[in-house]
Amino acid sequence: MKVLFLCTGNSARSILAEAILAHDGAGRFSAYSAGSQPAGKVNPYALRTLEGRGYPASGFSSKSWNAFAQGPEFDLIITVCDSAAAETCPVWPGRPVSAHWGIPDPAAVTGSDAEKEAAFALAFERMKSRIERLLALPLETLAPEAFAAELKAIGKRAETA
Repeated sequence: MKVLFLCTGNSARSILAEAILAHDGAGRFSAYSAGSQPAGKVNPYALRTLEGRGYPASGFSSKSWNAFAQGPEFDLIITVCDSAAAETCPVWPGRPVSAHWGIPDPAAVTGSDAEKEAAFALAFERMKSRIERLLALPLETLAPEAFAAELKAIGKRAETA
């Protein structure tokens, strides 16, 4: 299953999501990320957060969603920030299912390094929790409508982290 995580800057939340799904999905998923207005570089706190939790932290880049307009065909598009969810997205080839999993932007946190690290840790835990719920779904037996409903419910559930 090919999954594209979208955000505005593609420097923090969508990068975390791509990394978590690629790692935890253990070959069941191909994960990608992009932004409507890419920052041009991955936030160093995102990479530090991944590395500190044993996830690969290299090979990621901040890129425009236009890079994927011609393919590959995605099965699932997930927006992870409110501004990207409200934007008019490109028409994606193949009619992918879409869902919104809004998470507060850790890159917007100002303050000490410790405060920024805490914001990224929280974003990571929230994204990991949602991805764990995705991975627990019986994908082989879910009807498309039920799959879409489950994905939307994952994005609406209250966070415990």
